[in-house]
Amino acid sequence: MSQPLPFPDSVEWRVDRSPVAYPQALADMEARAAAIHAGEAGERVWLIEHPPLYTAGTSADPAELIDPRFPVYDAGRGGRYTYHGPGQRIGYLNIDLGKRGKDVRNFVHHLEGWMIAALGDLGIAARRAEGRIGIWTDDAQGREAKIGALGIRVRRWVTLHGFSINVDPDLSHFTGIVPCGISDYPVTSIAALGGTASIAALDDALRAHFPAFLNRLGRCGTGVEQCGTDR
Repeated sequence: MSQPLPFPDSVEWRVDRSPVAYPQALADMEARAAAIHAGEAGERVWLIEHPPLYTAGTSADPAELIDPRFPVYDAGRGGRYTYHGPGQRIGYLNIDLGKRGKDVRNFVHHLEGWMIAALGDLGIAARRAEGRIGIWTDDAQGREAKIGALGIRVRRWVTLHGFSINVDPDLSHFTGIVPCGISDYPVTSIAALGGTASIAALDDALRAHFPAFLNRLGRCGTGVEQCGTDR
């Protein structure tokens, strides 16, 4: 068995324990991306929670905002409407793809793999779904259900935004929108599936698998299959 990779000294791993307002997080993330591009700061992974809110990506359809019971913010990322709130771990990633191959497709592919690996440590068998964004699993009724979402923006080859994983949120809050524009499948959480519903445990799993994720970034030529787990 290969030894786990050490955590990179060049990347800041920041965890906020109290909810962070969305405008504050967005401004901080954008400032950090600009500083990275200017060579004035290092890369960062920022793990946070938000108070209940909805965000609208660049492809958001107003018809999919069913009940704006919480504040709605323009996110500036790709994708459609998403919900964020307590019990959901959000990861904002400022990664310098200019130094890591300039391959956005590869970045997204391995971001999905990182989320899947971390969920596996908490007893959740998660997976990708062909033709659908997000991270998927089977819920207690055997239905395919979404447990994680991702939305990325890349500015001057530095990434912004990132992912969310449902640990133990109020799932009824998702009914105010059509999550990510997909209405045919339910949303689930680690708690609903009987996994280890602990934000701290998820953070530990994400940190443990992060070095491997970072090590797989690079340019993959014609297909992400060239960037396998042996890189």
